[in-house]
Amino acid sequence: MPSPDPTSLPEAAGNENATLPLVVILGPTGVGKSEIAIELAGRFNAEIVSADSRLFYRGMDIGTAKPTKAERQCLPHHLIDVAEPDETWSLGVFQREAHRTIREVFSKGYLPFLVGGTGQFVRAISEGWSIPPVEPNMRLREALNRWAIEIGALQLHQKLAMLDPEAAGGIDPTNLRRTIRALEVILSTGRPFSAQRRRGVKFYNSLLIGLTCPRAELYRRIDERISEMLEAGFVNEVRRLLEQGYSADLPTMSAIGYAEMVAYLHGKITLDEAIRLMQHRTRRFVRRQANWFKEDDPTIHWFQRGETTLDEMGLLIEKWLSSLNWHPDHL
Repeated sequence: MPSPDPTSLPEAAGNENATLPLVVILGPTGVGKSEIAIELAGRFNAEIVSADSRLFYRGMDIGTAKPTKAERQCLPHHLIDVAEPDETWSLGVFQREAHRTIREVFSKGYLPFLVGGTGQFVRAISEGWSIPPVEPNMRLREALNRWAIEIGALQLHQKLAMLDPEAAGGIDPTNLRRTIRALEVILSTGRPFSAQRRRGVKFYNSLLIGLTCPRAELYRRIDERISEMLEAGFVNEVRRLLEQGYSADLPTMSAIGYAEMVAYLHGKITLDEAIRLMQHRTRRFVRRQANWFKEDDPTIHWFQRGETTLDEMGLLIEKWLSSLNWHPDHL
């Protein structure tokens, strides 16, 4: 991909009524969003609001590549360590808390940076999704759980793909909780799960900055990250969570890396097999992320990792803020 012109702005992601600026830094897992965001946020008197669903949960640090305590002390990060591993943060909960947090950042006179790779969470904020509440149907959910036990999580995900390909494309086939929730909503309402996430009112004028790199390089970075996680004590982190009483059947424990470490600790697979599975699942996750963040999306200003500099990204943000007649300390 050619280096973008930092003096040209992408198609506006906001609208004429959305005046509060929001910088969004997005891209695939492992590409280096956090380090870039920290550097840029330091230049623009900004605070970071996480849009990574893996970072919500306390005690799940190494396996999620959570920003370090030193990084978070140096620069405020929000929506990290806000729930226990046996709690569930839905898209609706995240959207409510993200809006509240972004407004708090503005009220203090800072510029909010929304940072993350969870596509639907980023889009829900930047596009102003209106998410209709669908009350849990526990009898239906239990029936779907029993069906999943009979046919397996992957087969259940295939059933979802038949009913709603778009929704299935954004859900990890091994994420049984989200698959069941999507089917529950479809069967309860008679409408596709994906169709019920309609665009509503945009609260922010968003500048979407995408960070990318060649797929082979990204896979190499992912493999290196997994090795670093193991060296940092990832196995012991998962062992500690199990010892604290968190069930291996929790949705959070089915996340990439945690499910494989649980299987290893339970003697079901070897450590080498766990590593290979982590690599495979992460690469598959990267391909799903590409469905949310397409490189031909005119609302995203893409930067190729290694071919552009922080100064170029900073120039883009400066030009954009100037076009809005807004600067971080204007409040």
